[in-house]
Amino acid sequence: MASHSFVSIKIVTFFLLSSFLIAASAGNFNQDFDITWGDGRAKILNNGALLTLSLDKSSGSGFQSKNQYLFGKIDMQLKLVPGNSAGTVTAYYLSSQGSAHDEIDFEFLGNLSGDPYIVHTNVFTQGKGNREQQFYLWFDPTKDFHTYSILWNPISIVFSVDGTPIREFKNLESKGIPFPKNQPMWLYSSLWDAEDWATRGGLVKTDWTQAPFTASYTNFNAQACIWSSGSSSCSSNSSGNSWLTQSLDTTGQQRIKWVQKNYMIYNYCTDTKRFPQGFPPECSLA
Repeated sequence: MASHSFVSIKIVTFFLLSSFLIAASAGNFNQDFDITWGDGRAKILNNGALLTLSLDKSSGSGFQSKNQYLFGKIDMQLKLVPGNSAGTVTAYYLSSQGSAHDEIDFEFLGNLSGDPYIVHTNVFTQGKGNREQQFYLWFDPTKDFHTYSILWNPISIVFSVDGTPIREFKNLESKGIPFPKNQPMWLYSSLWDAEDWATRGGLVKTDWTQAPFTASYTNFNAQACIWSSGSSSCSSNSSGNSWLTQSLDTTGQQRIKWVQKNYMIYNYCTDTKRFPQGFPPECSLA
């Protein structure tokens, strides 16, 4: 009996330690990310629980994930640059490398105090983008942290804000439209100056008397297939990865329609001036 008890204690201790390690690694910026540029303008604070990026006239800053992912559900809470953020861009995106890269973009375009941020989204497949959709938000993204999510699986890519889907890019490979599925991607984020285009097409410039501009990040969570040494951490029959087969249900479809009806301000699929010869094929197929 004593040996059985000892074994039981060891097993319980192992699971407790495992749970602790999982909890400790969830959302720790020191463990999950490398600061890649900015010469000290990016900071990891609160024992890895908070990351801040800053921008001044000399430079912006940025970071990237230590891991590469091939499919995943990525959540990050951001609090965007407050006040007069005109000319600034906070980018948060998945991307592979090379001229034929894949990329899934959130970009937050700053604005004058009191004017709404623009959420700019794009999807690149094999180096080709030009799939922009832009939205206003239904809240002030500078007052509190809000969750911005990318669900990327073999079925579709879904962009969400606080759990509300705002955009879906479906896998339409059967119709001849490329879909990101073969190139592992890193997660990147940066805060940089884009005054020549970011705010009202570049008409409103950055007010450097307001610098430094700061964006904050917390509660990173990745339910994802980590790509390492040519293989994925997800097995083909992995039952714990429900996100791998997740798609928008009826409620999700209704919510995306609500967002697009009330908050979408640009859709490449309706830009007749840009596509006088006809819209890209996914516009009608989706």
